[in-house]
Amino acid sequence: VFFIVKMAKYKVTVHTHNIATATTMNNVFIKLVGENGESKRTWLTSLKGGFYQGTASREFDVVCPSSLGTLVLIELDKQPLPLFPQDAWFPSKVVVTTPEEDTCQFPIYRWIMDKEVHLFREGTGQHVLHLLCETLLAQLDIIPCLPFCRITELKLKGYSDSKKNWKNVDEISKVFCCNRTVISDYAQEHWKEDEFFGYQYLNGSNPMLIRRCSELPANFPVTEDMVKPSLRGSSSLLRELQSGNIFLLDYKNLNGLKANMINMKKQYMAAPLVLLYRTPDDKLMPIAIQLKQVPGEDNPIFLPTDSEYDWLLAKIFVRSADFQEHQLNVHLLRTHLLAEVFAVALLRNIPMVHPLYKLLIPHTRYTLQINLLARAFLIADEGVFTKFAASGGEGMIDILKRSVASLTYSSLCVPEDITARGLESVPNNYYRDDGLKLWDIIHRFVEGVIGFYYKNDSEVREDQELHNWIKDIFVHGFLAQECTGIPQSFSTVPEVVKFVTMVIFTCSGQHSAVNSGQYDYGGWMPNTPISLQQPPPTIKGYKISYLPVLFNVNDIVTSNILLTLIILHLQVALGQYPEEHFNELPPCRMIEKFQTELKAFSETVNARNSGLPVPYTYMDPAVVENSVAI
Repeated sequence: VFFIVKMAKYKVTVHTHNIATATTMNNVFIKLVGENGESKRTWLTSLKGGFYQGTASREFDVVCPSSLGTLVLIELDKQPLPLFPQDAWFPSKVVVTTPEEDTCQFPIYRWIMDKEVHLFREGTGQHVLHLLCETLLAQLDIIPCLPFCRITELKLKGYSDSKKNWKNVDEISKVFCCNRTVISDYAQEHWKEDEFFGYQYLNGSNPMLIRRCSELPANFPVTEDMVKPSLRGSSSLLRELQSGNIFLLDYKNLNGLKANMINMKKQYMAAPLVLLYRTPDDKLMPIAIQLKQVPGEDNPIFLPTDSEYDWLLAKIFVRSADFQEHQLNVHLLRTHLLAEVFAVALLRNIPMVHPLYKLLIPHTRYTLQINLLARAFLIADEGVFTKFAASGGEGMIDILKRSVASLTYSSLCVPEDITARGLESVPNNYYRDDGLKLWDIIHRFVEGVIGFYYKNDSEVREDQELHNWIKDIFVHGFLAQECTGIPQSFSTVPEVVKFVTMVIFTCSGQHSAVNSGQYDYGGWMPNTPISLQQPPPTIKGYKISYLPVLFNVNDIVTSNILLTLIILHLQVALGQYPEEHFNELPPCRMIEKFQTELKAFSETVNARNSGLPVPYTYMDPAVVENSVAI
């Protein structure tokens, strides 16, 4: 008697991602795990050899005595051949067609570099875990890494080791002949002008400090007589304060800091207070500058009516202070380090098939790697920033501590931040205009995706993984400080939508806004000095040429090297998702709509910029990075 046993055949399709060095020549093994059992560990072998990057997918059969039921996960491991070394493989996904003709997708998108067994869950978005035990889930949190990293260095021959001072602006121009942009050329031509000085605080690299001033700070004793010549018509300072036309820059974060030693020479920083005036023709002009926080006879208030050298010298100290504030608070802390907090919390608490993981992983990609490079090359003991910026060394740590202490949830949400700083109606504020528009587009996208998975508030409250994520962020990212306003848990769907919108905006649009313009406004070093060699003046009547006193040859070379290290190339534009994490049709359609809205917004930005003498491109979706990866 012969019995015909019908085996259960699973068709396994393996995709290798199309990126450099993704190929493997090692042996690859797979095991399928379902509710009703598991397959044998199966060698994925064929006459075609290894798994090659960017080529057609590879298909294999895995045979089981009976159906495994609903597939839960797969196990992958990679073993080297006797004559081949262990290599790195980057599979994108594994697709399994079951005997019942169901299709299951297992997203991977990570490097497999060892001989260990790696577990990957089926990709349908789930935020309620009911198929796997906690001990199994713990094995899923594998942090992705890149096997190779590159960094570009700029070396300007004949200048990089010079300790000499500059004789004149023409000498600086000789170094400033490479890596120029339209805006950096404009900055070189207009850097001394008050109008350009004011413009930068709305649309330059640091649009985050300016705020409307309705009452003068007690430590900034500007009088009516001081600024009367700068006010147009017969207006008074009090009237302009009440009308909302006076704005303040306050660099109190830098007060009392110990400046760096560079080339065995003491450096200097100011902690200025600056008043800006919105003129009737909608220009933003500086009208008073105090370079130290404590008023006194040795701390004069500089005015546009002072001598050319006095006024320009005061503005140079302000621009140098802005470099320190921008790099450490606005750029490093509020984008790079916050993005790292979001990324680590995601990888520690959220499995790959959770909708939050699918939504956020493209916006945290490579953040850990770029921050590792920053720690190694920029802010390490021998890093470029530590050695050559005025705030390097002890000052850097103090600025970061003070900045963390003032960090709030509302300041990370563009609509609330703009309102809090009184910038709702300031003309020519393209950071505000584009930021609010981009925030709205991201918010609608997030609202759609989150609403698809969470039908009501009770589902949010019941999702323990979601609460683990936000709790991790609150405790380790914001030091459990309730005063920050960061939520410790979520109760409603809108709360989740707002926070996730903030995360995506911080990692994309906000980072682009404070990162992409650095070379435009800092490439011409006198406009944004990284360090100054003399202390802030204590009297007016400065007669000596400012260049030899303030800068040496090495400063501008170092500035160019630093900014070139910071500004690398765009990798993945906002809204582009080359990794297919979402399987369900509605979220995929939402992504398409998101991309369509971003494209339309990009066209609007380009049309506006065509009529501007200084274009604002930093939140154009076509040039905004999807994550903090540069």
